[in-house]
Amino acid sequence: MAAIDPRTGKLDTDFRAASVAAIKATAAPGAEELDLLIIGGGVVGAGAALDAVTRGLKVAIVEERDWASGTSSRSSKLIHGGLRYLEMLDFALVREALHERGLLMERLAPHLVHPVPFIYPLTKRIVERPYVGAGIALYDLLSMASGHSRGVPFHKHLSRHATLKAVPSLKTDAFVGSIRYYDAQVDDARLVLNLIRTAAHYGAWAANRVRVTSFLRAGERVVGAALQDQETGEVFEVRAKQVVNATGVWTDETQAMVTDRGQLKVRASKGVHLVVPRDRIASTVGMILRTEKSVLFVIPWGRHWIIGTTDTDWTLDKAHPAATAKDIDYLLGHVNTVLRRPLTREDVEGVYAGLRPLLAGESDSTAKLSREHVVAHPVPGLVVVAGGKYTTYRVMAKDAVDEAARAMDAAIPPSCTDSIPLLGAEGYRAACNRRHAMARRAGVHVARVEHLLGRYGSMAIDVLDLITADPALGAPLPGADDYLAAEVIYATTHEGARHIHDVLTRRTRISIEAWDRGISAAPEVARLMAPILGWSDAQMSREVLHYVARVEAERASQEEPDDVSADRIRLNVEDIVPVRD
Repeated sequence: MAAIDPRTGKLDTDFRAASVAAIKATAAPGAEELDLLIIGGGVVGAGAALDAVTRGLKVAIVEERDWASGTSSRSSKLIHGGLRYLEMLDFALVREALHERGLLMERLAPHLVHPVPFIYPLTKRIVERPYVGAGIALYDLLSMASGHSRGVPFHKHLSRHATLKAVPSLKTDAFVGSIRYYDAQVDDARLVLNLIRTAAHYGAWAANRVRVTSFLRAGERVVGAALQDQETGEVFEVRAKQVVNATGVWTDETQAMVTDRGQLKVRASKGVHLVVPRDRIASTVGMILRTEKSVLFVIPWGRHWIIGTTDTDWTLDKAHPAATAKDIDYLLGHVNTVLRRPLTREDVEGVYAGLRPLLAGESDSTAKLSREHVVAHPVPGLVVVAGGKYTTYRVMAKDAVDEAARAMDAAIPPSCTDSIPLLGAEGYRAACNRRHAMARRAGVHVARVEHLLGRYGSMAIDVLDLITADPALGAPLPGADDYLAAEVIYATTHEGARHIHDVLTRRTRISIEAWDRGISAAPEVARLMAPILGWSDAQMSREVLHYVARVEAERASQEEPDDVSADRIRLNVEDIVPVRD
């Protein structure tokens, strides 16, 4: 096997231990403090870590659970300008988001962010086409104005016949024509992992499963935090010139550890998505459908479709928002209004629910709350960033670091993340051109290589090297044919996976793409992870039993009629707490 370049941002056990040690060292007498401590390992926190470290700052990022374990792994998987925000006349937000979409597709993460076609079915013969067409034309023009329209074709008006040819599953009486346009999609959790790894590549310290228990103060000023390693139970302190709170829907709780003055207020909105097999809907494109409150997307996702989303206020457990029977029926009911063959519960492979962090306002409807972000400095030493859209994470991160930099004595260089490709982006297109040779060398089908390239970019060669060294790792995981055993090894050695559910829910998407939601794969995943993480047989058994219990609790919660009862059932299984033998 070819030697792995140590600069590729390996988030293995050794790197995590080194990160924890480096963080602890900042509290030693006479030690150099961090320039920036970032709390929250979602897309904004990860983006801030990369932004800060590439400005030359000494940076650490900590996450209480796993990277992207909250909102940032449970989105609609879209990188888009927000077509519906044009109706709200929020042109600046749409243009900014389209600029970021272009950057990601062309320069920063072309291996992870790809264009995807959608149709907007038209239901009225005269008025709707010019109205909607004008909006989508403006969307394309704003994309052009952003300077990054390459790779995304312009919209096209389709007749009734052409629409039915593109989407044979549509009811013939559900539309009079359509407009096809393009946006982009991403595996959201993988983008966060790449951001963290790229930040580590440039010198940031990163540790998941590390919780903030309190903040350190010097008078009114925040000078660091007290942390607890969730894996060992060890409590320690970290010192930093500035702390960035990028905890998303947990913003209010994190702020409350410091002050109750001048707080940003964040409301959580629950968005539920369904995953169904690709053959259940005959279509070559995705769809965007109007609902009474917002819009509904039917999104191509490999060999599946993602259908979503809901938009309802959520005030219960934020770590594990539960989907209800009502949520599932709502989505099925709306998509079935346009489908010739209605979908049923039996067609649903997976269900996931995420929470949007919305800036609280006077509106009773979360659909009308702001998707724009705010950066605040409520007390000296603490910067808070909240709100925003997944697509504009880089701008949010830049603004947060800008605010922290203004409070530092030294002159800090400006952000440069608009020109820094994420790991796997450099050489991606060349690797795609060599995919047949890569497949022959590793002894796998070229379709496997294409799948790996779409997940790892040019770093797919590292996964293939594992298979070359041990061909048994080229076997697919039980019940999840799209994923290989080598990917479990790589997730553990390079991507910071600490537990089975890290692999099955975020490093891969087996938990929502497999009919059994990963239960049959769990024992094999545990067997592959065990020697790397030093698990005993008892620890392996605990991991598998916990994952099975988690799946069963989620399935049971999805049979409940309301949020309260679904939340109660889901919370019967808490996050796994490692027990060392």
